[in-house]
Amino acid sequence: MILTTMHDGPARLGKYNEIITPAVLNNEELKIIKDEPMPYDVPKELAKWSIERTIENAKKGEGIAVIHGGKYLDLRIKCSEELDKLGHTTLMIANSEKLLKNPRDLVDIIVNIRETINPNSALYFPFTDAAFMPLLVYMGIDLFGNAAADFNAYLSNMLTSTSKYDLKSYKIYELDFNELKNYNNSTLDFAVREIRENIKNGTLRNLVEQRCCTSPEAMSALRILDKKYPDFLEKYTLLY
Repeated sequence: MILTTMHDGPARLGKYNEIITPAVLNNEELKIIKDEPMPYDVPKELAKWSIERTIENAKKGEGIAVIHGGKYLDLRIKCSEELDKLGHTTLMIANSEKLLKNPRDLVDIIVNIRETINPNSALYFPFTDAAFMPLLVYMGIDLFGNAAADFNAYLSNMLTSTSKYDLKSYKIYELDFNELKNYNNSTLDFAVREIRENIKNGTLRNLVEQRCCTSPEAMSALRILDKKYPDFLEKYTLLY
């Protein structure tokens, strides 16, 4: 559960188990309730079966509950509603890496989940690049995983606030796997620190626009968000 201390648009600064949010969590230390994993793009009946099994498991589990439903908005909403009714206050959005490649689904799913669940519930997005993080927080994500740091280190990719570089082609540094993993984790840590300070100063929207310029998918998502959900954005935006 999140104790919100400040808003900047839908983004919020808060506390989660004494951790200042937005925050990056260590995936290996998290307790995820048993779910029924399913790929993002599957027939609707399979996605429906996945959420039914996931909800059933959530009835007797404790920890972070998983919102399944694949690419189907109605199923994502149904899953989040049922998990919310069961009293789960930390919810993970499944298929996060696929959503980053599908801007319309990304926006629709996050905004509608955020509007559906208890406002004090935390939304956890387990996999993302640093450049996407300001936009995700702007839409209501509170927590991130560090899986992208390890995964990109395995691929020899160095994460920065605006991009990622294949060190086999861009020989910026000579780093072994552990050094690159630590560098990538530092990048994710810097990203949430930067976001938090921008929320405090009421300048998160500026940071969102800067970072979205570095990614066609992020820029598309921001345009969809502005066009389709102005009321969602204005709800928490101060007027001067």
